[in-house]
Amino acid sequence: MIRRIGKNLALLQPDRTEVPDATTSLERDGYAVLRGVLTADEIAELVDETERVFRDLPPERNRSDKDEFRYAVLNHSEPAHRALAHPRILATIEPLLGDDCHVIANTLWRNPPEFGGGPWHCDAGPHIPRPADVPWDDRIPYPVFAIGAHLLLRDCTPADGPTAVIPGSHRSGRLAPHDRIHDPDLSYDGRPPVLLEGSAGDVALFVSDAWHRGTPASGGNGRLFLQVHYGRRDIAQRILTTDEVNHLSPDAIAWADTARRRDLVGLHPAYFYDG
Repeated sequence: MIRRIGKNLALLQPDRTEVPDATTSLERDGYAVLRGVLTADEIAELVDETERVFRDLPPERNRSDKDEFRYAVLNHSEPAHRALAHPRILATIEPLLGDDCHVIANTLWRNPPEFGGGPWHCDAGPHIPRPADVPWDDRIPYPVFAIGAHLLLRDCTPADGPTAVIPGSHRSGRLAPHDRIHDPDLSYDGRPPVLLEGSAGDVALFVSDAWHRGTPASGGNGRLFLQVHYGRRDIAQRILTTDEVNHLSPDAIAWADTARRRDLVGLHPAYFYDG
């Protein structure tokens, strides 16, 4: 856990500062679920917003499932502003990301009842790659750079295809084994997957480095949730692609006429968070 001292970072001493149990769970296990964060009125308002956003904003980006999501929701929805700034969420993540953390991506998801799930992956990273035979020194608090939040707008049961997380995998320093990315029984350090199921109004949180996946739906209603990725101040926002928002002059853009030059000046292709 960290805190800001001016423009720099220092360790937060949990024995001297009260932090939520969910913060400890995120740091230790890589996930936590906050129960009853949103009220019935807030849920109803966001569900109405879902209908409006999906009606008014066209699908974007070249993905096969593009009809299931809308990016950059905070640019289009005032209720989303209040939801992503909910005090219980911030109180949980700020001890890990700093009290100047920011939203790096914000996507509304509406997965259908026939949602097919996906492979085990982590959202960017791992931020500290490490060989399998090099254990982490537990005297060093494991750093967290980004946290995903699923604000559930509909009950999410095992039949609806909830996100699964493998506890402790955020500390592995590795990607999920490529030959097992579709294995529902994949585990890490003897710990099996956990389903982040919950009721409308709950908020499921997971560290971006954790191995996770959407699980296949099986006769339920599908998933409806507002996804918010929060990152340390040092992590760039990915709400819009670098083609849309950058710090470059026309001359600098014209000079970047190869893939390497485009990366070098910051014109990165869409990837995790923004694509």
